[in-house]
Amino acid sequence: MESLNRKNLQKLFLQTFGEKAGIPVKLPGAGSHREYYRMDFGGSRCIGVYSPDPLETRAFLEFTKHFSGLKLNVPRLLAEDADRGIYLLQDLGDITLKEEVDQSRKEGDYPGRIIPLYKKALKHLIRFQFEGHESLDYNVCVPRQEFDKQSILWDLNHFKYYFIKLLGIPFDEQALENDFQAFSERLSEAGTDHFLYRDFQSRNIMIFNDDLYFVDYQGGRRGALQYDVASLLFESRVNLSHELREELLEYYLELVQEETGMPGVEFKKHYYSFVLIRILQVLGAYGLRGIVENKALFLQSIPFAIRNIEWMRENSLIPEGLPELSACLERICRLDEWKFKEEPEELTVLISSFSYKKGLPRDLSGNGGGFVFDCRALPNPGREEKYRSLTGKDMKVIEFLEVKQEVKEFLEETFSLVEKSVAEYRSRGFNNLMVSYGCTGGQHRSVYSAERLEDYIKNELKVNTMLVHRELK
Repeated sequence: MESLNRKNLQKLFLQTFGEKAGIPVKLPGAGSHREYYRMDFGGSRCIGVYSPDPLETRAFLEFTKHFSGLKLNVPRLLAEDADRGIYLLQDLGDITLKEEVDQSRKEGDYPGRIIPLYKKALKHLIRFQFEGHESLDYNVCVPRQEFDKQSILWDLNHFKYYFIKLLGIPFDEQALENDFQAFSERLSEAGTDHFLYRDFQSRNIMIFNDDLYFVDYQGGRRGALQYDVASLLFESRVNLSHELREELLEYYLELVQEETGMPGVEFKKHYYSFVLIRILQVLGAYGLRGIVENKALFLQSIPFAIRNIEWMRENSLIPEGLPELSACLERICRLDEWKFKEEPEELTVLISSFSYKKGLPRDLSGNGGGFVFDCRALPNPGREEKYRSLTGKDMKVIEFLEVKQEVKEFLEETFSLVEKSVAEYRSRGFNNLMVSYGCTGGQHRSVYSAERLEDYIKNELKVNTMLVHRELK
């Protein structure tokens, strides 16, 4: 299928520019099933797109034409063949606002370097929300014309099924549904009188020709002003400080007041409710793309989103009157596996024990390197009644296992493999290595083995460690 899409794009390129393009170079994707290709011949260069969803394709093309007519900063539409789901766009380069934020942190001029860019993005957002709204054909919106109660309930249920249930968080189904209904009613009070971009975030903002350009707006619809500001300022992986968020929010409120006369207090009445619905929406997306589809970028983003929930809870910003949802958020914040951890500056070995019955531990570093060792062939103290309620950290279990020759040989072999990787990772400047031991219940053999490895690495290899016994609560 991919080769056919390339051929169709090359035909469209030839029809548009009168020249045959070189081989289209596929660009990295993210959370969608669209395919992007960089295409060029001589002085002609563009981005070729294959979009498999005809309704989504129609929305993007119509929005692009509308916004271009208003001279909003979106890529120029160069050619389209909607029947084949392909089109050609202006090439805006490779630098996103997200990459500029990351670079400014590395080079030590964060946040000063990015504040003007965020303020510029907010000025552009005002134009999308107000000018972009006028005369826009909302009939092409996907999946719905408005971010109304039904849209909100879809997002909340996506969060329920692709995050809460996937992680095994207990909840009362009817009580949570009652909260969803109440929360969606409350959000609906903010109205739907403006264009809602939907994914207004730094990854969708390109820096090109000393200005900002905007992409990935095909999910737009009528909605409230608060949603897109929340999307930008609480974008998980960007991790803006609270102080910077407040500064940028106040700047945006000044722009809104100039445009509409709306006082900031009126805007803020619903603002943090929209912050929360956005966080829950992205957690649902991260659950699907990360936990189900195992895409590293989305897995890595989950702890950042949870930290935003923690911040809201600490500052009493979770909307009142939603007891079951609030209880679920509290349980989410207690999940050790998903807690936010600062990126280590030196090599850190993450050691974990786990039960095979509950699946392999997740590597949130994105590195993907390391080992999973199976302890199930070792003698199992859990079969004896006197050890059943104990763990691999208890002395009686330790004494049972440490005298077994097969356990000693198993650990020596795993330590040898880990030691070689530690040496290689150190020499190459890597920061993360993950080593996991699994057994049937994640209670005895795997815990004992993980404890012994941590002792060995700390005492013999002198490397930082983090130890997690996933099944021991």
